Amino acid sequence: MRHRLGDENSAAEDKLPPQADDGSGVGVNYADAYFGAMKTILDDGRKVLCKRRGLKVTFHVGDKRGEALMRRLEHGPDEKTIVQTALHSAVANAGAQLIVEDGVLYLEVDD
Repeated sequence: MRHRLGDENSAAEDKLPPQADDGSGVGVNYADAYFGAMKTILDDGRKVLCKRRGLKVTFHVGDKRGEALMRRLEHGPDEKTIVQTALHSAVANAGAQLIVEDGVLYLEVDD
């Protein structure tokens, strides 16, 4: 079933170099701003949360959890690609699929 999480945080792109100095090389400031838009509760009562601790991205949907690492050497040097790849991996590890269409985030989960 497909659930609408909300709009993409377009202001998160202001956290990417060269607009803002990151220093991490993997876009942690962009990741924190982007993941904030995903905190919600689905219609069926399951909570959705995405957070970052260090280089690890953790995605929760209900009682399922998926993790992934932001890897600069494999997916870099573009910070946006690093974050998006880790996010999609974490969502897949939680048994779901993240779909971005026209600036809107959708979560496809098996009920």
